[in-house]
Amino acid sequence: MAAIEIEGVRKRFGADAVAVDGIDLTVAEGEVFGFLGPNGAGKSTTINLMLDFIRPTAGRIEVFGTDVQADPLAVRERVGVLPEGYGFDEPLLGREYLEWAIETKDATDDPDALLDLVGLAEDADRYATEYSKGMQQRLAFAMALVDDPDLLVLDEPSTGLDPNGMQQMRDVVRDRAANGTTVFFSSHILSEVQAVCDRVGVMNDGELVAVDTIEGLQRGLGGNATITLECGDRPDARALERVDGVVDVALEDTTVDVTCAHPGAKADVVTHLAGRTSVDDVRSEGASLQSLFSELTAGGRDGDAPESTGDGTRASDGTDEGGDAHAEVSR
Repeated sequence: MAAIEIEGVRKRFGADAVAVDGIDLTVAEGEVFGFLGPNGAGKSTTINLMLDFIRPTAGRIEVFGTDVQADPLAVRERVGVLPEGYGFDEPLLGREYLEWAIETKDATDDPDALLDLVGLAEDADRYATEYSKGMQQRLAFAMALVDDPDLLVLDEPSTGLDPNGMQQMRDVVRDRAANGTTVFFSSHILSEVQAVCDRVGVMNDGELVAVDTIEGLQRGLGGNATITLECGDRPDARALERVDGVVDVALEDTTVDVTCAHPGAKADVVTHLAGRTSVDDVRSEGASLQSLFSELTAGGRDGDAPESTGDGTRASDGTDEGGDAHAEVSR
């Protein structure tokens, strides 16, 4: 049985605005599925339709074989949701928020175990309103994990997290998926998607323009691939540039970096060099998810612009817990 099955779903707002335009998608049980798309592509609308927060203009959505419109309560009992921008406004401790979520789901989870799982054990008895953005995200993630849901829907789950927090969340996602949980992972942080997802779907202008593994997208789209070779002698860069499929050649002593228009050209590069000098080492890298995303969405809407912090400034790396910058695509 499929965990999620979307068939011919369309959502129109008003007379002219079509947010989702006839998409079809099947997500298997136990799969970690990445959901990508530029700002306004229809990702959030699709998630809201899937959870029956809004109703489609046309089409059908089933979660674990249950029509979400016919029995939304049965669906929600099996789903844990980490929504984008979840806020904590009530004067409650982090532990109390989690206890409330456990009581609401009539579950038997140990709140301390969940708080420890997401790295909040030492902050359980602080007011959640005092938490940093990253800590609030950890708490919201813990609440989504209550009652060990069969389906986890994570909408921008890494928001505010530092690299350690992101790694911790990746570990939990992998662990839950290994035990049969299906994860629907919507994110603008492409490195996160590439690190945890079995397959990805790319939305653009309300349409699902691609669904495949990242390796499948690389093969199908033929995005630029790079190969680095350590040679016994300095190769002839001009001769390499004449090899079919070679886009660019960068040469430094006996090390050559060759950019190819398609993965198949890399073999031709190796063959060309092997016939003229010894090839001591080869390192190959496929097209990045960033380049595939740009190709599928015609560059997106905002490229790699830093996201707004909400206070008029611009965040340099999308975190509030410190750490290195990471590649982002605007939501």
